Amino acid sequence: MIYTLEGHALKHAVEEMLFHLLPTVTLARADTVDGSCTDDWCRSILSETDGQAQAKAIVCLDGTVREHVLAAPVAGLAPLDYKRTVTELVKTTVYEAVVPALSQPPVWGSLTGVRPAKFARGLIERGMSRGEAAQHLREHFHVSPERTALTIRAAATAMELDKEIGENDISLYVGIPFCPSRCYYCSFVSSTTAQSGHLIEPYLDTLCREIEETAALVREAGKRVQSVYIGGGTPTTLDENQLTRLLDTLAENFDFSALREYTVEAGRPDTITPGKLAALRAAGVGRVSINPQSMDDAVLAAIGRRHSAGDVLRAYEEARQAGFDEINMDLIAGLTGDTPESFARTVETLIGLAPENITVHTLAIKRGADLTDKAAAAAQRAAVSAMLDGAADALHKAGYGPYYLYRQKFTAGGFENVGWCKPDTECFYNVTMMEELQTILSLGAGGVSKRVDRDTGWIERANNPKYPLEYIRAADRLAAGKRKLLFPQR
Repeated sequence: MIYTLEGHALKHAVEEMLFHLLPTVTLARADTVDGSCTDDWCRSILSETDGQAQAKAIVCLDGTVREHVLAAPVAGLAPLDYKRTVTELVKTTVYEAVVPALSQPPVWGSLTGVRPAKFARGLIERGMSRGEAAQHLREHFHVSPERTALTIRAAATAMELDKEIGENDISLYVGIPFCPSRCYYCSFVSSTTAQSGHLIEPYLDTLCREIEETAALVREAGKRVQSVYIGGGTPTTLDENQLTRLLDTLAENFDFSALREYTVEAGRPDTITPGKLAALRAAGVGRVSINPQSMDDAVLAAIGRRHSAGDVLRAYEEARQAGFDEINMDLIAGLTGDTPESFARTVETLIGLAPENITVHTLAIKRGADLTDKAAAAAQRAAVSAMLDGAADALHKAGYGPYYLYRQKFTAGGFENVGWCKPDTECFYNVTMMEELQTILSLGAGGVSKRVDRDTGWIERANNPKYPLEYIRAADRLAAGKRKLLFPQR
């Protein structure tokens, strides 16, 4: 699809909305479009007269031209409010012009972005009640009642946890970018042990050095660590000695006396052993993720997982025997070979195990993944909708409630990822990270550290090198970005 921007430069806003509504299209910006409507195109036009901004979208799809116009007063608005207003006008007009050409509107309406709950919190913080914010999502952004309820619930959870974060509180993320095999949907920076196992030891050397240097900066800045999350990749790809070394290095350098949560992704059951679980417990880890993605062996084989549903059950039982009283389990709706019926059986099996958290993801087609067929994913809308709706109903009935959610581009059917939990078992790190409530320092390859100014909401970032070998070679420079975040005035 060709698109033009006339009277504005809000390229991201137009592209984001078009991808949201038409996830299989390829977009190309042009100076003009052929008005004959032989090809699909979109014109986005913005003008301002006498303190009034007007946006118009004219769209040609399947040989039919449709347009929509909206206006709003902008005189006297602060720069941030002005940009928010005109951006919303541009996106909404594109939405209104495209939606009549769709078989049905998306469940998220015209609301785009990764963090819908953060957007809802902004509405509430600017003076709306929760009920008014919900009404605004439904009526102004056309968000479905079910997704509106999810959003307000997640926003409420974030607002409650926000009260427990002090000015000097931070969280840590530690990345282990290695896995026993690569899942076909995975877009994370991770390497298989068969290809990159020789890098694990030098990677661990570099990571331990970064831990020592970062901990010194944290002490100097007077910060307090509230939560630690070790993710990947698959951290339990490390052998028992390597895992113990990592955990010991963290404990020896950081003050964990104020720690409220310590999580390790033990995501692949084929990497879990009683010895590794014992090492995690001995280090004070209280929460682990054991992620089946599916409990159907045929689906697991199709997505490149080298374990069976039986391995998941074994690993879960071993984690309970090791003393873990907070376990998360991940599922993905829309995997190859899965159906609403088989997905429902997976959900039923996990509810029977009774983990404290169950996270229901929607398959996302990302650059960097082996699976790249966006059209196939989009075609699964009805099946994925049935999977998610069935899971939500079953989880509600079993006593779970949604506590955080986020969205990704190119999810099957345009849906979302939702964390469900039993009462009072919310993952603190998941909420603070996704809602950007506090500063998070990320260690390891691909880590993105964020300094969050809790007074203004301003966020600054510092990135580690993306790939393990690049990270190892950058050992002497890893602390510089974090120093700048922790001491911004120097």
